Amino acid sequence: MTAVGWLQILAFAAVIFAVTKPLGSYLFRVLEGERRPLERLFGPLERALYAVGGVDPRREQTWLQYAGALLAFSCFGLLVTYAVLRLQAALPLNQQRFGGLSPHLAWNTAVSFSTNTNWQSYGGESTLSYFSQMAALAWHNFTSAAAGIAVAIAMARGFTRSVPEGGARTIGCFWADTIRAIVYLLLPLSGIVALGMLATGVIQNFSPYLEVTTLEGAKQVLGMGPVASQEAIKQLGTNGGGFFNANAAHPFENPTPLSNFASLVLIFAIPAALTHTYGRMARDARQGWALFAAMALLFFAGVSVAYWAEARGNPAFAGLAVEPGAGNWEGKESRFGIAASALYATVTTGASCGAVNSMHDSFTALGGLVPLFDIQLGEVVFGGVGAGLYGMLVYVVIAVFLAGLMVGRTPEYLGKKIEAREMKLASLYILLFPLLILGFAAWSAAAPYGVSSLANAGPHGLAEILYAYSSAAGNNGSAFAGLAADTPWWNTTLGIAMLAGRFLMIVPALAIAGAMVGKKVVPESLGTFPTHGALFGALLTGVVVVVGALTFFPALALGPIVEHFLAEAGKLY
Repeated sequence: MTAVGWLQILAFAAVIFAVTKPLGSYLFRVLEGERRPLERLFGPLERALYAVGGVDPRREQTWLQYAGALLAFSCFGLLVTYAVLRLQAALPLNQQRFGGLSPHLAWNTAVSFSTNTNWQSYGGESTLSYFSQMAALAWHNFTSAAAGIAVAIAMARGFTRSVPEGGARTIGCFWADTIRAIVYLLLPLSGIVALGMLATGVIQNFSPYLEVTTLEGAKQVLGMGPVASQEAIKQLGTNGGGFFNANAAHPFENPTPLSNFASLVLIFAIPAALTHTYGRMARDARQGWALFAAMALLFFAGVSVAYWAEARGNPAFAGLAVEPGAGNWEGKESRFGIAASALYATVTTGASCGAVNSMHDSFTALGGLVPLFDIQLGEVVFGGVGAGLYGMLVYVVIAVFLAGLMVGRTPEYLGKKIEAREMKLASLYILLFPLLILGFAAWSAAAPYGVSSLANAGPHGLAEILYAYSSAAGNNGSAFAGLAADTPWWNTTLGIAMLAGRFLMIVPALAIAGAMVGKKVVPESLGTFPTHGALFGALLTGVVVVVGALTFFPALALGPIVEHFLAEAGKLY
């Protein structure tokens, strides 16, 4: 590890801290303010979309109506995307004349992008036309991200609103929240970011692919395309789906250390800002900062371990004529280095983004354990846009309940009592996630059509399986890259895991919001457990880690943990 490496990590943390409050305040004004910022500029587009969709933004919905609108919208987008991918050969902007995708690959890809997962069982430059990249995939990069923000705000309303006796127990209007998130946030910021990406060297064109001759005389085909516009929303919306197969390791997507740093900031910017938005909604900024602190603590722990493990190097080189201080460079881009690669891996898996600037499959056992465990924590290390906040609020319910048990008092949060219904829903949310991951992983590890796709046997092969289903159920989208996932079994089951990991977890979260919004606010007393201080932040962090550790530790012990000890003993390589 070097001082320069740590300086990169600390500079990134400082920028995220600096943007959290102003961007969070802007989001509050967009989604909760009576007058939105820049309404003269963006208001006409907002009202036009309401008119086209027949939406009355003042007509709020109950949690069940909100969930129904989300599911209907997502189902429609999934079907449209599936049709575009299957009919790709007959659609325009297909200079390379790619054919339509197979049924199972089209299913997997349509599900992936409609759930904000962006898992890719294909190479973008060798499979998809420009039309498919833009009209099918980039469209979802906006809508799925906006839907996640909408759900987070709806859940926050459930905790922070006080409904008068007999009042409507509504949590907002899904259509209005989604449209405002797109019009006032994602579209304008993406336009600005795309111009910045162009300035760093990211390409943007509609040219046919170029055939060039290298200095050695070999012929090579270079993929072209409208990359900068895709890259902007890919990172800003924590989508992660790469235009090229190498994703953010490709020089046309991520050419310089500056573009790499900017990408990292974009991934964390909105998830971090939403914590401050939540504090504004709770009328106590400290509530938001408590969530931010818990997320930040988990992030620093993860990046420290990943950087240490990768900088320490591969134990297979022990005793060889190799400088151990160079670290583990396998699968990493020299223009970024070890520190930026470890930081990127931690950020992208903590934020359910899935973009990668290095191959996680080539990390050391402990270095690869960090991104895997980040996902298995429930994607709450800032998490995806919206998903991180509503996931952490579920953990808040559990933490408050445990605190109530310890002091022998009915648990309360923001003056509202946490009762049996909320705990059942929170338990459903928490238990569904490992059921998807461990259930499918066990099946795939035992079935010949599952293990036939592995590039590695033993504990690393198990890690590849665990990572794939963790990434799918956690709506992350990154991969260990050693798994050949474009088969009927993997495409189908990963698609099921993505759907369940998105919507079967959103519904209980919205149900918690619906249950909380109608509760009376109890005045604070001497026995009220404060939820804005360091003690609660530590408790919340502990709950997140313990739930993840106890649930997944046996599987991790058979995968990356035993791989580490075997490598240290010299028995693995």
